[in-house]
Amino acid sequence: MKIKYFHQQLASHFSVIIIAFLILSLLFSHFVEQFVYDNKTEELATYGQSILTDIERDQRNSRSILKSYGYVLESRDIQYSLFDEKSVIIYSTGLKAPLIELNEEEWRELQNGKTITVKQEFRRFEQAVTFVLLPYFHRNQFVGGVLLTSPIKGSREVISQMNSYLIYTTFIALVIALLLSGLLSTFHGRRINRLRSATANVAQGDYSVRIPTADVDEIGELAGDFNRMVEKLETSAEEIESLENRRRQFMADVSHELRTPLTTIRGIIEGLRNDMISESEKARGLQLASSETMRLIRLVNENLDYEKIRSNQVTLVKQEIQLGELLEIIEDQLEDAAMERGNQIVVEVGEDVSVFADYDRLTQVLINIAKNSIQFTENGMIWLRGYTHDDRTVIEIEDTGIGMDPGEIEKIWSRFYKAIDSRTTNPYGEFGLGLSIVKQLVALHGGTIDVESVKGEGTKFRIELPGEVLGEE
Repeated sequence: MKIKYFHQQLASHFSVIIIAFLILSLLFSHFVEQFVYDNKTEELATYGQSILTDIERDQRNSRSILKSYGYVLESRDIQYSLFDEKSVIIYSTGLKAPLIELNEEEWRELQNGKTITVKQEFRRFEQAVTFVLLPYFHRNQFVGGVLLTSPIKGSREVISQMNSYLIYTTFIALVIALLLSGLLSTFHGRRINRLRSATANVAQGDYSVRIPTADVDEIGELAGDFNRMVEKLETSAEEIESLENRRRQFMADVSHELRTPLTTIRGIIEGLRNDMISESEKARGLQLASSETMRLIRLVNENLDYEKIRSNQVTLVKQEIQLGELLEIIEDQLEDAAMERGNQIVVEVGEDVSVFADYDRLTQVLINIAKNSIQFTENGMIWLRGYTHDDRTVIEIEDTGIGMDPGEIEKIWSRFYKAIDSRTTNPYGEFGLGLSIVKQLVALHGGTIDVESVKGEGTKFRIELPGEVLGEE
């Protein structure tokens, strides 16, 4: 069953007010009744003590003293009686017999000098009646006492009047509660409806929606959490869309890359089968088919490498490697490619610098980065540096190429991203997977890789790898 927020607020406020009214009524009724009873008891005890004191002082005129007290107390609606040690009435201003019967324990306490007070509902007066019995001792001998009785007037009237005030107050409070409930429920209802509407928009794919926030209550905090959630969803959606766009571009590139070598290989095979290629051109055709086949293998291997690295299926075989020798081998492998673009490779590394890493994977990383430097540098310099710093081996590959904007630096690590839409024949970079693989491999070694680049001035990749003790798995 659906209950509106307004009705919930109204019911809660009304319930609190009504329950408070009932509790206050009971407490006030009890307090007023007890207060009146205590005052009446104290008053009767005071009169009774005065009667006994005056009688003890002047026993010869006891009758006149009792009559004078009777006139005074009658005006206050108080009756009293004297009784002897056997509980027999010997003098009374109105009642001729005891109004109450004391049990043995109460009679014993009275004989021991204790004042006895009793409150009873007296039906004839339809109100509570207070009895006070005070003992009378003559020469330290119990000889009787005095009984004073008076109806407790005014308690019910006071309680009734207080309840009337409470009813008026409760009615006013209920009206105020109705207004406050209406205002609060309307205010909070609008905020909740905004959240519902925004949630519906997000469910339909609109991540631009935002809700006004105010950190004054939980709904405001919820709105803030909602906005942060939508911002993350929007960022994730943009990343997914960007990844999807790059994936589609990658599929187009792969299709093109596959189509070209496959067409070439098919043409060579058809030419050889139909004797359409002369003997002098057969060797060249076979060499071309072999090159295109290796190109297809590189494409497949690069994708397999990325998936294996991403799913931690690559096992590194680490060993101590002389960094100078490794960089010189890379220089020899890339020298021809660098010369084709007018670049010069310079190796700068100390003689005793070594690195603890997987030889094949580290070579793959350095060749990938160096070939990127060659690809984006023309008639420039490429430095391969190596040194130690704080028990870590640092490898730097710097070029004087075209450089990158700050926004491009973060994108280069993304899968399928290519800085330009050219299709080169790099073994580890032509399909936009190279640097993504590089970052994964460096992370597997427990190292870090950073990039510094200035548009039009060049780029520097900096790799830090831990020493042997830190790098062991």
